[in-house]
Amino acid sequence: MAGEYVEGEFNIHPMDQFQVIPLFGGTEVNWYTPTNATLWMGLTVVVVSLLMVAGPRGRALVPSRAQSAAEVTYGFVRKMVEDIAGKEGMKYFPYIFTLFLFILFANLLALIPYSFSPTAHIAVTGVLALAVFITVTAIGFVKHGLGFFKLFWVSSAPTVALRIVLAVIEVISYFVRPLSHSIRLAGNIMAGHTVLKVFAGFAGALGIGAVVPIIAITAIFGLELLVACIQAYVFAILTVVYLNDALHPGH
Repeated sequence: MAGEYVEGEFNIHPMDQFQVIPLFGGTEVNWYTPTNATLWMGLTVVVVSLLMVAGPRGRALVPSRAQSAAEVTYGFVRKMVEDIAGKEGMKYFPYIFTLFLFILFANLLALIPYSFSPTAHIAVTGVLALAVFITVTAIGFVKHGLGFFKLFWVSSAPTVALRIVLAVIEVISYFVRPLSHSIRLAGNIMAGHTVLKVFAGFAGALGIGAVVPIIAITAIFGLELLVACIQAYVFAILTVVYLNDALHPGH
């Protein structure tokens, strides 16, 4: 069984950390079962609320650290949306900002020892990516009707035959977006946590000779802090790019 200790064997089970476990005992997980994933997603929402609601509540002229962090984060995402999607895209800023904050803090909280990483699961990232896909597609058709299909028609191609081939490629590329969007995030987070767990296992097995694994863990942890931020940014900026395609579908 995974995770079971066997005397005399070198036991490292890096994938055990991704197991979804019911909070109140038992082994069966249904759609309504509170699990460790539920707990850490709930904690993410609480932390985001504390930062963005409680932190800047006073709106002091000389901002506190929490207010400064909230204002910098808000300004960063706002500028990203405005630069890529223009003034028209600012209508959808709250949705993109919420996505960014949720993914960012889910990634960061998952770096706490003995925590759980929701964003390492395709079930979570897939829902987020599918929601983005459905939302931007709906926006495209609502704003442009059948004109949204101009997104797939490369009018600058020299021949009609080439335009048809490119249109097929564009359609396939469009429907692959949710898959690539979700796998990119989940794969990067899972890979980093797996490597950390492997080196932690080496450190535990080597005892006093664990200097090299501990140095490696420190370096990888620093890298994972960077990855946690970058992956939230990548997910958000791709969402804005897809939104821009929906708002301005012509090539």
